[in-house]
Amino acid sequence: MSLGGAYFHLLLGLAFVLTGVLLWLARPAVLWFYAAVVLVSLGWALHEVGLDWWQLAPRGDVTIILGVILALPWVVRGLGSETGRRKAGWTALGLSLILSVGVGVAAMLRPSHDLSGVVPEPSPSAASLDDGTPAGEWRAYGRTQYGQHYSPLAQITPGNVSQLQMAWTYHTGDIRSKSDPVEATYEVTPLMVGGTVYLCTPHDIVIALDAETGAQKWRFDPKVMVHREDMQHLTCRGVSYYDGSAGASKAAGSAPSAACVRRLFLPTIDGRLIALSAETGEVCAGFGGASGTIDLWQHMPNVRVGSYYSTSPPVIAGNLFIIGGAVNDDYRAKETSGVIRAFNVDTGALVWNWDSGNPDDTAPIAEGKTYTPNSPNSWSISSYDAKLGLIYIPLGNQTPDQLGANRSKNVETYTDTVVALHADTGKVAWAFQGVHHDLWDMDMPAQPSLLDLTIGGETVPALVEATKEGEIFVLDRRSGKPVLPVTEEPAPTGAIEGDFTAPTQPHSALSFNPAPLTEASMWGLTPFDQLACRISFRKLRYEGRYTPPSLQGSIIYPGNFGTFNWGGLAVDPVRQIAFQMPVYLAFTSQLIPRKDDHTRLVTKPGDPPIGENLGDPYAAKMGAFMSPIGLPCQSPPWGYVAAADLTTGKIIYRHVNGTVRDLSPVPIPLKMGVPGIGGPLLTGGGVAFLSGTLDYYARAYDVSTGKMLWQKRLPAGGQASPMTYLSPKSGRQFVIVVAGGHGSTGTKPGDSIIAYALPKQ
Repeated sequence: MSLGGAYFHLLLGLAFVLTGVLLWLARPAVLWFYAAVVLVSLGWALHEVGLDWWQLAPRGDVTIILGVILALPWVVRGLGSETGRRKAGWTALGLSLILSVGVGVAAMLRPSHDLSGVVPEPSPSAASLDDGTPAGEWRAYGRTQYGQHYSPLAQITPGNVSQLQMAWTYHTGDIRSKSDPVEATYEVTPLMVGGTVYLCTPHDIVIALDAETGAQKWRFDPKVMVHREDMQHLTCRGVSYYDGSAGASKAAGSAPSAACVRRLFLPTIDGRLIALSAETGEVCAGFGGASGTIDLWQHMPNVRVGSYYSTSPPVIAGNLFIIGGAVNDDYRAKETSGVIRAFNVDTGALVWNWDSGNPDDTAPIAEGKTYTPNSPNSWSISSYDAKLGLIYIPLGNQTPDQLGANRSKNVETYTDTVVALHADTGKVAWAFQGVHHDLWDMDMPAQPSLLDLTIGGETVPALVEATKEGEIFVLDRRSGKPVLPVTEEPAPTGAIEGDFTAPTQPHSALSFNPAPLTEASMWGLTPFDQLACRISFRKLRYEGRYTPPSLQGSIIYPGNFGTFNWGGLAVDPVRQIAFQMPVYLAFTSQLIPRKDDHTRLVTKPGDPPIGENLGDPYAAKMGAFMSPIGLPCQSPPWGYVAAADLTTGKIIYRHVNGTVRDLSPVPIPLKMGVPGIGGPLLTGGGVAFLSGTLDYYARAYDVSTGKMLWQKRLPAGGQASPMTYLSPKSGRQFVIVVAGGHGSTGTKPGDSIIAYALPKQ
């Protein structure tokens, strides 16, 4: 109440006290009084949250349980000698309890958070992009360089997907250990080319498997160096495949050996890029020098092993591969560069470099020079349009994420952008910014998806980018201009002294931005932990989306976990829709003044100094907005599956997705809609696949309606994006799911590569 909150909890507490007094005095009136308490509590709950079961439950569970105890015969018999008054009071109390339970049952049966709809029939004039990838193969992270995460395979349909069964399982042997960084994660999407599945593990071990049986063909271990304290992430999202048999590179003296005509490019967590023979797994000698390795630390400032790495596969563009890298967030004031570099696929020679801190000079950097420190980096996956000759790169923020006072003009221009570069020169074609003056770690997280949309009878070359803050921007990939309208909307002001906030922020016509939090949307299992969250909500600063970090602590919603993260979305170029897994989880961000450049303020010695910002004026204490018993303070659902029409911006359907089976002390599969990370897969058969939720399941959905059709239990967390292919041996369509867990979400670690297929005919 002193913080401006609701009075009801004080009144309820006083009612409990008075109930106790009347019970102690053995007054029959206690039954009537408590019946009134039950009814008033029900009325208050309905007034605040309506028929929302997960919100009603914590408002009434303790009240109803106490009422049931009060109505027990041996309690009632002790309430005075007047049987008639006891019976009348008991009846009133019983009716109030029955009414409350009945309202609860009605709320349970009412899908209050779902939005139903049906995807329109495919357009006969829908255009499709073709980069030559065979329909049955998966040759790049998003199957093709367009990043659609869509396969035209149609063997698996809504009519037969329930028959999917495990075809084979492979165990990599690479499981997260205590010596690894906290964010050791299994996020790989395998490739399948010519009957061989290629994948990497968190420690960058590359493995080739037979696509039909899962039998190992070869294995390569680069023996990476792990520095737990200086390494923020330990993951490998995939390798890149290049087929040199077409003779794309004609540089004199650059012809690879016969074994390396078809090769893989492996970025490692200790700053190397290794070329491997796709046939044998052997290092391609001569690439980047005798070692077959490029040292990505070349010309980098502030060299500190473990603070720079490429967790995502390079994009192949003709005879070049283009690679970015992750720079540690919020560790230190002086970090290395987020430069984007292009190398020759045969020799490993540097062809151009694009440094967002020096964006106009793309010629290979001169000897003795270094790239711009702390520049915005690209840790996610890029896409490529060969016809336009453009690569599309999602860029993040400059570290520290929460402090923007000292950013340069170039940093302000390229933070949180999709930037289109000319693949042959690295020159900027256009850039689109999703967040202005980012103080919230709202990197452009996902691979841009490229497809051609039919709008008003015309074909529009489009790019679709999903963002952490919940916007889905649909842009003309030739110019970066919005295809669906983007408006600038007012944003909260009042950054810390010396910093500032942008007065407006972009908002797309296609948006999964959640409704703002309120005191009524705070949650708990009981009125007590819910009350604790209400108090926290009132103590923290919150003025809606883009509330700036503060000294008192601010609620950041959506949080930097993201409505969408690196898994992004999948697009269907025929149906012209996007299928995605929006996540809603609030975070908090508090700035703590630093007195020196070395004292730990938010972490323990020996742990990665995430949020310390050593050398900056403030540390940042960040984390999910949780109750005292470790549950989210905001009410469920926290996760959905959804589809949206990319030609109109209309959200077609949205369904609560996932259970708390693996998140609660008691493994009850309550469908509350749980967070997740990892992306979906769409297929031409009208089935979508997803395994990223924080319960351990692989699931399949009817693309038309979003209805779940199939699920299988996983042995560990499945926080990776699935893929599919057609086996050249049997002609069967396989779906691969990786179950290895995710360190920062706390899901169970594992090492399973699981292939599902329909039964053999």
